[in-house]
Amino acid sequence: MKPTRGRRPAGLFVGLSTLDVIQLVDHAPASNEKLTAHQQVIAAGGPAANAAAAFSHVGGAAELLTAIGSHPLGVEVAADLNRLGVAVSDLAADSVEPPVVSSILVTASSGDRAVASTNASGYRIAPPDDLDARVAACDIAEFDGHHSELAVAAARAARAAGRPTLLDGGSWKDGTGHLLSSIDVAVCSADFHPPGGSTPTDTLRFLREHGVRWSAVSRGGQSILWAGPDGSGTVDVPSVRVADTLGAGDVLHGVLAHHLAAQDQLTSEGFVEALRGAAVVASRACGSFGTRAWMLED
Repeated sequence: MKPTRGRRPAGLFVGLSTLDVIQLVDHAPASNEKLTAHQQVIAAGGPAANAAAAFSHVGGAAELLTAIGSHPLGVEVAADLNRLGVAVSDLAADSVEPPVVSSILVTASSGDRAVASTNASGYRIAPPDDLDARVAACDIAEFDGHHSELAVAAARAARAAGRPTLLDGGSWKDGTGHLLSSIDVAVCSADFHPPGGSTPTDTLRFLREHGVRWSAVSRGGQSILWAGPDGSGTVDVPSVRVADTLGAGDVLHGVLAHHLAAQDQLTSEGFVEALRGAAVVASRACGSFGTRAWMLED
């Protein structure tokens, strides 16, 4: 199923939601050092959540399957995502525990970030009873590898329904190997190290050997490496003055998902063009502090 004329592409995003507390600092603190931050941003975050927000911002209809809970901080996370046009399906709505909180320091001079988070370790989410219907209603399903049981079930349902699947491979996780057999497209960071692999070339080869037809590895400001059934190559990344790298990869995946959802049939040429367009938007996201600032500038 592809979007019909007049209908927005629909994306189903499965994965992590967090409350991000982001501080802009001169440098990462040494042991026992206290710093005064130049700026602070508090917002919803997480790879799947940020990708869903980007998908919505560029014109898609995004649904997020995640775990947040009913704690007051979690309520604010869901409200922030709703303001960004994301339809949040909270599969841990009965939980009164605080949501996952990511503490993030962004270095002002370079835009590099340091992140501390528990990620999804405190949640085990069973797939909802209507998972098949949710998958059938989407044009593409995107996964960040968190909430493994839910991700594997949703990816298998998407494969069965003929919906393309996209993996955001930020890092190798315990359940990633079970997920790959249902993934059509994987775009990974240079920090994604599958078993026995340590280089981007190793990653591309590993993904191909495990059934992923189109894959790519992003490398910050360097070109993106890609490989498909009938070729491989690079996609240039626009040069920008980097203010904040936080969330840039998530933006890349959200915009990529939007481009791919509109394609009648995925080809290497279409994949490369989608990567190129997504890289342009992700580069803009690096040019301002805060994961949402680039949206306000559009």
